[in-house]
Amino acid sequence: MRSARQGIPEATVARLPVYLRALISMQERGIVTVSSEELAASAGVNSAKLRKDFSYLGSYGTRGVGYEVSFLVYQISRELGLTQDWAVAIIGIGNLGHALANYGGFASRGFRVAALFDADPALTGSVVAGVRVRHSDELESAIRGLGISIFVIATPAPAAQAVADRLVAAGITSILNFAPVVLNVPEGVDVRKVDLSIELQILAFHEQRKGGHALPQAGRAGGAAETDPGPDGGRRAVRSAPAAAATPHAPGRSLDASLIDTGIPS
Repeated sequence: MRSARQGIPEATVARLPVYLRALISMQERGIVTVSSEELAASAGVNSAKLRKDFSYLGSYGTRGVGYEVSFLVYQISRELGLTQDWAVAIIGIGNLGHALANYGGFASRGFRVAALFDADPALTGSVVAGVRVRHSDELESAIRGLGISIFVIATPAPAAQAVADRLVAAGITSILNFAPVVLNVPEGVDVRKVDLSIELQILAFHEQRKGGHALPQAGRAGGAAETDPGPDGGRRAVRSAPAAAATPHAPGRSLDASLIDTGIPS
C-alpha cells in the first residue's frame, strides 16, 4: 500500500520515524555525515532498504561521503509533517492517559497536548501535566475551538467505538487507539492501534522457543480429557491428561523497549 503523499509506500513511512530518531541522536553527538551502512545499523534495517526508502525522499547521498545528518533530519521531519505544530487531545485519563499526558517526548517532536477528556465527573477540572481535564460532554465543542488534529483514545474497550464515532462525526480523521479493540471507521480516517498486550504475547511466543523448550502437545494442555471412539462412533472421555508443567524460561536478557511499537517516540 502506498501513502497519498508523493506515492511513498506505507512500509517506508513506518520506518521514517525510526531513521529520524537515530539521526537526531547522531546530531546530538556532533556527527555531521553518516554512511548508509552506519545509519542502517542504528535503525535496525539493511542498507539497501534504507537507500531505497531515502530514494522516495529524493535523497541519494554522496558516494564516498554518505548523507548529511542535519539535512536528513530536516527532510524526514518535513515529510512527516513535524515542521509544524500539531494539537493533540487524549480521552480517557486513567493510568495510561496520565502517563501519555505527562510524556515529554511529544512536545519535542511537534505534538502539543491541547486537551484532556474523561467521562468521570470526579476528574473534571483536575489538572494533569498543566492541562485541565474536561468532561467528555465537551468533546465536540473543544475540537472546534482548539483546532485539534489528532486524538488519542485511552478509554476502556467498551467505550472506545462510541468515542471514535463521535470523533469522526466531529471531523477528526487521525486517531491513535490504545483501547484493546478494533475500531470501525469510514474511509479517509486513519487509525493507528497500539496494543502492548499483543506485543508481550509475541515476545512470549519467542521466549518459550528459546533454548528448544518443548511445547505442550495439542489437546492435552490444561488437563484436557483424552478420548477414544465410543461404540456408536462418537467420542467418549477416557481419562484426563495431567496439566502441562510450567515451561522454564531461558536466562533473561535485556530487551530494548523501543523495539515494541508503542507509537510513542522515545
